[in-house]
Amino acid sequence: MGFKSDVLLVCTSLECESGEEMLSAMELAKKEGADIVELCIASMSFSHISEVERLVTLRTLPSILSFGPDYLKKPCRRYSEKTRLEILKRAVELDLEFVEIHHQVCSKKLIDELKRQRSKTRIIVSNHVHKGDFTREKLADLIIDMQSTDADIIKLVIDVKSITDVAPLFHMLTHCQVPLIARAMGERGLISQLLGPKYGASMIFGSLGAKLIPGLPPLVSIKHVYKLENMNSDTKIFGVVSNPVGHSKGPLLHNPAFRHTGYNGIYVPLLVDDINEFFRVYSCNDFAGFSVGIPHKETAVSCCDEVHPLALSIGAVNTIFRRPMDGKLVGYNTDCEACITAIEDAFRERFVRNGEALHVSPIAGKLFVLVGAGGAGRAIAFGARSRGARVVIFNRNFERAKALAMAVSGEALPYESLNDFRAEKGMILANASAVGMEPNTDQTPVSKVALKSYELVFDAVYTPRNTRLLQEAAEVGATVVSGVEMFIRQALGQFKLFTGGLGTQLLLISRLLVSNLNQIVICITLPNLLAFSLVPAPEDFMRKIVLEQF
Repeated sequence: MGFKSDVLLVCTSLECESGEEMLSAMELAKKEGADIVELCIASMSFSHISEVERLVTLRTLPSILSFGPDYLKKPCRRYSEKTRLEILKRAVELDLEFVEIHHQVCSKKLIDELKRQRSKTRIIVSNHVHKGDFTREKLADLIIDMQSTDADIIKLVIDVKSITDVAPLFHMLTHCQVPLIARAMGERGLISQLLGPKYGASMIFGSLGAKLIPGLPPLVSIKHVYKLENMNSDTKIFGVVSNPVGHSKGPLLHNPAFRHTGYNGIYVPLLVDDINEFFRVYSCNDFAGFSVGIPHKETAVSCCDEVHPLALSIGAVNTIFRRPMDGKLVGYNTDCEACITAIEDAFRERFVRNGEALHVSPIAGKLFVLVGAGGAGRAIAFGARSRGARVVIFNRNFERAKALAMAVSGEALPYESLNDFRAEKGMILANASAVGMEPNTDQTPVSKVALKSYELVFDAVYTPRNTRLLQEAAEVGATVVSGVEMFIRQALGQFKLFTGGLGTQLLLISRLLVSNLNQIVICITLPNLLAFSLVPAPEDFMRKIVLEQF
């Protein structure tokens, strides 16, 4: 069992120079949704123990006093063991909720001494397992050794090299017979906090304010995006399998949609290096569905037990659903229709404004210039070809461009000639490469001068929403289509697959756009209703985490 309490406790670590700064940070933590804080006393500069006593006395949140060796490898001030022990004892005398002692400097004798002084304080013994091979058995042996100190709670922190290294922690949370707090470090360990409550964790950690810490979700996202307090052992796990993954906005769409439909699911970012190993380790039905991102869309085809014919012809999947009845992985591609319909709708809007009728696809017969031949590029190429467009492909790897061109009866040209390609007026340009994606927002695949030959420009990149490519295309008079449009449409298809068709009741929260600094515009599509609602953003920090995402 994990460390048990009646409700999930969300904790954040405070590392400040002074007691006053600690108290200020504590107020911010409370505002952002923390239930408890860890006071990292080693970060403080103080001349007398009374300064720590004052901090403990004036605390406004339940607290953990942490004063051990520098096992997290962060800058700290060195104080004598005598001072450390005095502070621990004084915290216990003052009935602080928790004190934490590192396993390396802990002993049963010290624990017994502190227990004799306490009335309410619970004692945590912690250990940090650094990078290296470890198994469930090794972790279990370590926990048994830590338990022998007679501490009230065990805290285990591990360095992970892969997301699959987190699996033993989930096993420990589920089966451990002592109260356990578990955390995996780094971005690959993020799921230890986001999914921990499903496996019995009653305390998780988040980052405070604008300080982003790899492996820790921001406090505001825990409370307002993931709402982890609603998670239980029956919660189904969904996520985006990608590398990098930090740019994904999937959690901002899928999690609210799950809640709106009453579906017991959570959608999380999954930083995956080896997709085959990922599916081997996380093979239970609880891992129910996945969005597939860069660079796994093509490799993922071989991970599936079955592949939808469209995805098979494209040679790439962006969606994998685990069929509940037999646990088989079924691959789909929702990118293809998502991109092409976004482009078609942009043309149709223009035709409607001009009072013109349109009975065929508006891209039929047009020259469709595609940049990129990866998973997304393949989906777009097949979609364009299915609508009767003439496809020309540019890719840095010319052999990949030629292979894709052959598959769609198109033409491949050297990437270096892209800016000089002006075969005709009124062409369509689609960027399916990562050029222009954050953090490289100053980059663009096509020069502004060359953009004058295009009638419409689409960019699959959606972080940022308005890329340099789209800005310059608009400046030269082209119709522009943001990758947000494709993202929303492919997510809609995924949501319907994930939930077994709940999209017929709620297609999706399909727009998260910034109307102004005080409200979110949400467009919800129901069977016979298009409803727009203005939802006030309650606090500045909420605006920061949600409003600025697109």
